[in-house]
Amino acid sequence: MNDDRVEKVLAVIRKNVPRGETVNKGFYLNVMKRLRAAVRRKRPEAWTNNTWMLHHDNVPAHASLLIREFLTKHEMTVVPQPLYSPDLAPAEFCLFLKLKSSLKGRRFQTAEEIEENSIRDLRAIPQNTFQDAF
Repeated sequence: MNDDRVEKVLAVIRKNVPRGETVNKGFYLNVMKRLRAAVRRKRPEAWTNNTWMLHHDNVPAHASLLIREFLTKHEMTVVPQPLYSPDLAPAEFCLFLKLKSSLKGRRFQTAEEIEENSIRDLRAIPQNTFQDAF
């Protein structure tokens, strides 16, 4: 995988989850609150008409009772996510599966060590591997 793609993948991870944070139901609740504020500010017509929809996956933080109650309370429309759907997220079933398998069973002492190994392993994945996912 070329350096540009590696940096884009890492930028998404860095942008969304600050170093040292864990994505749990409390963290995700704050994400949902920021999302609602952003939709209200950036898409006022969709906000007013309640025509916007949320699509997220079924990870425990997204499916927790706290999040479901928040979504219900605020009448947020959620697009259902099948339990297993490689067609909706080919990168997760191709790219991240390969990264996960290359890191499996290894122990790291620091977040920097995890990042260094992840970058090295992402760069080792041939570019056509991701292209073949589509």
